[in-house]
Amino acid sequence: MQSVKNMTSGSPLRILFSFALPLMVGNVFQQLYTLVDSMVVGNKLGLSALAAIGNGEWLNWLVLSLIQGFTQGFSIRLAQNFGANDIEKLKKTYATSLKLSVLCTAGILCFAFAILSPVLRLLNTPDEIFPTTVTYLSVIFAGIPIVMAYNFLASVLRALGDSKTPLKAMIVASLCNIALDLLFVMVFEWGVAGAALATLIGQAVSAVICYLSLRKIEIIRTEKSQRRFDKSIAVKLLKLAMPFAFQNVIISVGGLVVQFVINGYGVLYIAGFTATNKLYGILEIAAISYGFALTTYVGQNYGARQIKRITKGVHTGALMGIATSAVISAAMFVFGSYIVGAFISSENPSDAAAAIDIAYHYLCIMAAFLPILYLLHIYRSSLQGLGDTVMPMVSGGAELVMRITTIIFLPMLIGTEGLFWAEVLAWAGADVVLLSSYYVKMARIKRAYKDKCIE
Repeated sequence: MQSVKNMTSGSPLRILFSFALPLMVGNVFQQLYTLVDSMVVGNKLGLSALAAIGNGEWLNWLVLSLIQGFTQGFSIRLAQNFGANDIEKLKKTYATSLKLSVLCTAGILCFAFAILSPVLRLLNTPDEIFPTTVTYLSVIFAGIPIVMAYNFLASVLRALGDSKTPLKAMIVASLCNIALDLLFVMVFEWGVAGAALATLIGQAVSAVICYLSLRKIEIIRTEKSQRRFDKSIAVKLLKLAMPFAFQNVIISVGGLVVQFVINGYGVLYIAGFTATNKLYGILEIAAISYGFALTTYVGQNYGARQIKRITKGVHTGALMGIATSAVISAAMFVFGSYIVGAFISSENPSDAAAAIDIAYHYLCIMAAFLPILYLLHIYRSSLQGLGDTVMPMVSGGAELVMRITTIIFLPMLIGTEGLFWAEVLAWAGADVVLLSSYYVKMARIKRAYKDKCIE
């Protein structure tokens, strides 16, 4: 029981920060091995290999986002059950969500391989990098069951207030990944397949660590009667998870359109955008962590009907996000050019310099408007904690419209400069939907629970 954490009492600032901090550290290690992947590939195998991995980035995210959408959607109900102290329902929800995760794994696995080559063709992938991209993604997609296992187990732990175990798992997995990257790519010379395999082995290690920790938590130990597939619970779980997953798919489709447009500008632009997109994870490390913290915090407090406490926690999270994003933005302006330069290597120095210029310019634009991204995560996660996954899905539609409109039409007006603004304007479009939806929903909830107050 010591690894679970009830968030329905105590200082919201202290609770959110203490929960988010291990997630941030874990995400740092996760981004570390992502960066090492790219650095090893970019420097050992060259610009074309880096571009090949980058070309498959959004397609990979499409599949990963489905996995995360379902597992995070399931965890919302778990957090609410835990906050309400309804242990019987918690156990049944856990058992049913486990079975649904297995079914989702099979479906996503078939879907991923079915769309692999057709989507890469639709993206206008240059012939010189097409085979390498297929090789990389084929290995990654073969590991979908591993990725699902880790995401499901980690989401259950977070729903119960445990953010430290996913941290331990990610640290060990990251160190394992880095060591295997160097071994498989630099020593064995297995190319991009070696980099992909290293990632999957690291994920497998993290899944095992989460599983061993979860086994020790008594409140989710189920008896035979509680393990039966409960159709009513399954329907509720899917109502939460499917909009969540669809929201991620919508966002991914917008990213695929961006990738299609970028592919038309050649390998230098693909490599430059890939280098910066690898830093995207660093930019939003704290945002994702605050988001997970708020989903659990809001979910537990909503289950306990601590309504005023939710408001205080979300406002605290928003201030934390704005302050954190300002610090990260400043760091990117100062050190960004050196970091993106570490990914890029070419036999032609002028090509490398051009790709670095593209990458750094893109990075500066995103860094300047980073608070918009942080507010997106704060308010989207808060709505999800309240059990509303529909409006976050609508916000994904706003992102899609803004991203596609910008990437297609803005370059017609201001040239290649327009390519760099698609992400920022997509964030802004989502924020308009999310902030307005959150405050409207909270106003309705407050009217329904006027008697609830924070201690």
